[in-house]
Amino acid sequence: MSYTQDDIDSLRKAIAKGVSQAKMGEEQVTFRSLAEMRSTLAEMEQSVNGSVSRQHYPTFVGRPE
Repeated sequence: MSYTQDDIDSLRKAIAKGVSQAKMGEEQVTFRSLAEMRSTLAEMEQSVNGSVSRQHYPTFVGRPE
């Protein structure tokens, strides 16, 4: 599938709103999880811009005993 900047913007808005659906072109897409949405967003950005989103998420580790 060929993505556009409008598709990226639509998905970003859906993520920001906390919803699991976004309209991409003429198609309504329902995602299973936020992780799936973020993964798709990174793929779309790479396809359109030739780069990958550089978001970093915290990693939680156990406390030393």
